[in-house]
Amino acid sequence: MASNISRVQDGRRVKKSVFHKIRKEAEAAKPRTSATAKAKNLRISPTKCRAVANGIRGKNVSEALQILMFSPKKSATLINKVLMSAIANAENNFGLKPENLFVKEIQINEGPRMKRMWPRSRGKADILQKRFSHITITVQDKNI
Repeated sequence: MASNISRVQDGRRVKKSVFHKIRKEAEAAKPRTSATAKAKNLRISPTKCRAVANGIRGKNVSEALQILMFSPKKSATLINKVLMSAIANAENNFGLKPENLFVKEIQINEGPRMKRMWPRSRGKADILQKRFSHITITVQDKNI
């Protein structure tokens, strides 16, 4: 944490709670240049999602939306919803212009797994794992 806020004020150390309050106020005063959106427990395999996510990483938001709109994959519609949410967060919460945004970071993480039985021959069974995904998208203003 590179911060020029010191815990020593007027020759005395301040409490940690006061220090953190001052630090958070200083961070809130800085202009925000990025916004994030998350979707959790989506019923799609992370491997299938990552194939689409790699196609939009680092692209302008308008270009990324075009790619997702014309992709026939299920993961493209899910990622499209999260990207639209990130753009709305940037526009409404931080006053950033959508035309200046690009996809800074996109993460597809593994969620919980549903385990199901798959009947096999001779009375045996295999475990079928139905995987879930967590999608996190960060958009950032490219002018800053």
